[in-house]
Amino acid sequence: MIKVFSHWVHWKTIAQIVLDLVFPVACVLLAVFWVGHGGAVNLEVVVTYAVVFALAMIFFNAWLGLYQRAHSRTVAQTRARAVLSLYLSVPLAYAVFAVLSIADVNRELLLLSGLAALFGTLAHRVYTMHSRTGTMMVHRVLIFGAGPEAESVGKVLKRSDPDIEIVGFYPSPTDTEVCIPGQLVLPRGQSLSDTAYALRVAEIIVAVRERRGGILPLRELLDCKLSGVKVLDLASYFERALGQIRLDSLRVGWLIFGEGFRQGWARTLVKRLFDIAAASVLLLLALPVMVITALLIMIEDGLPVFYRQERVGLNGRLFNVIKFRSMRTDAEGDGRPRWATANDDRTTRVGRIIRKLRIDELPQLYSVLSGDMSLVGPRPERPYFVDQLTRDIPFYAVRHSVKPGVTGWAQVSYHYGASVDDSIQKLQYDLYYVKNHTLFLDIVVLFETVGVVLTGKGAQ
Repeated sequence: MIKVFSHWVHWKTIAQIVLDLVFPVACVLLAVFWVGHGGAVNLEVVVTYAVVFALAMIFFNAWLGLYQRAHSRTVAQTRARAVLSLYLSVPLAYAVFAVLSIADVNRELLLLSGLAALFGTLAHRVYTMHSRTGTMMVHRVLIFGAGPEAESVGKVLKRSDPDIEIVGFYPSPTDTEVCIPGQLVLPRGQSLSDTAYALRVAEIIVAVRERRGGILPLRELLDCKLSGVKVLDLASYFERALGQIRLDSLRVGWLIFGEGFRQGWARTLVKRLFDIAAASVLLLLALPVMVITALLIMIEDGLPVFYRQERVGLNGRLFNVIKFRSMRTDAEGDGRPRWATANDDRTTRVGRIIRKLRIDELPQLYSVLSGDMSLVGPRPERPYFVDQLTRDIPFYAVRHSVKPGVTGWAQVSYHYGASVDDSIQKLQYDLYYVKNHTLFLDIVVLFETVGVVLTGKGAQ
């Protein structure tokens, strides 16, 4: 994993993006040198448009999830996404190469070279998403512990990273309850450092909750680290691998003394300027859609068109959030707040559509301009649920240290939350955002939000 502006990105993802950028450009340049031999060629123009074409293709591939390392799609589903990316990229290729001002160059052959590069890139992308990693690229991991925490880490590893091989679980002295299959539990006959060396381990994950009283073999862990083996605790591993801060492995001291959780004036100023600029542009682009949505709501269910509701914002301050009304006017006629659920019978026909497409959230852009909200941040909750969740979930109030957002890291990383358990899961992503939020992460979230809207992922 590589940290890019405080956000963890797997090195393989970066390598795939770089390859998808270099390969089309290289193909176009080879075609130029071949068919343009003896003629005047504006190489700068060719490179510029080749890079624009390659970047746009990367943009489409990322939207369609073709850079996801862990997924549950079949080969056929991945091929379908690759074909869709091809359909989106081909018109762009024609548009890009149609405006090229290159003397004495066969434009048709140049265009064909770009399309061939596009086809080759997508074919390679489908292959790599479903091919097994070679033995040279496997990341060998040893887990210190054999209890419930170690079992949880093992399941997450297998689900989230196809390149990882768990070589075994080294039990700690306090592991009275062994939850791991017997063949994976390593004997304590030799030291942890010797075991790591013998198994050619690249990383050790410490998966024990109790650390007092000499439970951890600190000297051996230090020897492993000094010999080049990475050593991670549970909180650091989940933050790096899943983009979340797990509550079951979180300690107050880690929050206080660890990196992140910076709320400086420079970050606040940059975030505010970005919010104003982006929200203004989005409002102008979305205005026709908002007018049509308002008319459809009036036709189906009358007035009011907007739905105002009190939410908890920065530092616990209350404000009114504005959304397009997607439920009947008597949705909470008994005065008791309720979670929104899948196939909620209180939702109107227009409401189901605008929720699926996230159009109901567009009026919140006005709250961004007014300063009550940000484009990216934890989603604001109602005071009734905040009181309940603050009592039931530790560290829940930490999410109120930044402005709430129209979209957020939790929204693009987890499905729609409609219970206390879902709130716990989403809080873990919100804590990651509060700890690591930067302009780069905001752009990543906005980019992935578009993909979520296009696929309807998590809509209720």
